[in-house]
Amino acid sequence: MVKQLNLIENAVNPAFARHETFHPRFGWLKKGFDGAKKDPEIFSKEDAPIRLGVGKNMVRSMRYWCNAFKILEGDSPSGFGMNLLASRGWDEFLEDPASLWLLHWNLLKPTCEAAAWYFTFYIFRKVEFSMDELFETICKYRDSLGSRIVDASLQKDITCILRMYVEQGSKNRPSEDSIDCPFTELGLIQQAAGDTKRYTFNTAPKANLPAEIIVAACLEFAKSKGEQKTISISSLTFDPGSPGLAFKISERTICDAIEQVERELGNLILSESSGLIQFSFKKDPEELAHSILDNYYK
Repeated sequence: MVKQLNLIENAVNPAFARHETFHPRFGWLKKGFDGAKKDPEIFSKEDAPIRLGVGKNMVRSMRYWCNAFKILEGDSPSGFGMNLLASRGWDEFLEDPASLWLLHWNLLKPTCEAAAWYFTFYIFRKVEFSMDELFETICKYRDSLGSRIVDASLQKDITCILRMYVEQGSKNRPSEDSIDCPFTELGLIQQAAGDTKRYTFNTAPKANLPAEIIVAACLEFAKSKGEQKTISISSLTFDPGSPGLAFKISERTICDAIEQVERELGNLILSESSGLIQFSFKKDPEELAHSILDNYYK
C-alpha cells in the first residue's frame, strides 16, 4: 500500500502536526480570513490573540488551518478564499454544509499541507480500523517520505483527525469537541457499532453532499491529471487524490451526480464503452468547476 506514493506531482507536502493540537473550530476560518484580508501581518503581531479572540497557540493553529484549507496563500486571501468567504461570497459564514464538503476537498487537494489527512483519506484503504492500526501504517508512510517527524507528532495528527470528523460523546449529549468542530457534520468517520475503540469510514451516500460539489471536485481532479477531456469513473472513484476517496462515495453516486448536473447545465457527458464508464467535458474543467459552484451558490 505504501508503495503507491508516487502520485500526482506535488500532491502533498510531507508536513505533520502543525495544528498545535487544535482541530479547526467554528468561526476560525472566517475570522482568520477577515483578519488577514484587513491586515496580512495580523498573525505575527503581538496583539493577534486579542484581535482574533483566541489564545496564542490558537493563533498559530488558525493561521495553519487557513492555509491548509487554501483560503489564504501565505498570509493573504487566495482566490478560493475570496470566492467563498469574502463579503457577498458564495457562503461567507459557512451556513451551507456544502461549503464544509468544499473545504474538506480543498484541504486534501494538491498541494495538501496536512500529510496525515492525505494518507488517511487517500492511501489508507481499510474501512474499519483502530487508532493503533492507523498509527502503524502512517508511520510507514512517514518513513517512505523521508520525514524525521517523531511518533508523538503522528499520534497528535491521528487524534486531531478523529476529533475533527468523529462526533464525540453520545448523540443526545455530544462533547464540547463535537459542538465546536463543524466537520463532524459531514459524518465521514464514525465510531464502530458496539466498540468505542474502533472507527469506520462512512461509505454510504451523503444526504448533505450536493451533486455540484461532487462534480466540481471531479473536474478539478481531472484537471490535475493533464489536458485530456475524458477521465474514467473508476479513476474518479479509486485513484489517490480522487473525489471518491475524499468523500468516501461510490461510482454510482458519482455517476448520479454527473447526470444531475448535466441535466441542469450541460457540457458534461457520461458514456460507456466495453464496460468502462467515462466522464467527458467540453470546456476547460477548471472553468467548468467554477461555473458549477457559482451556479450552486446563487
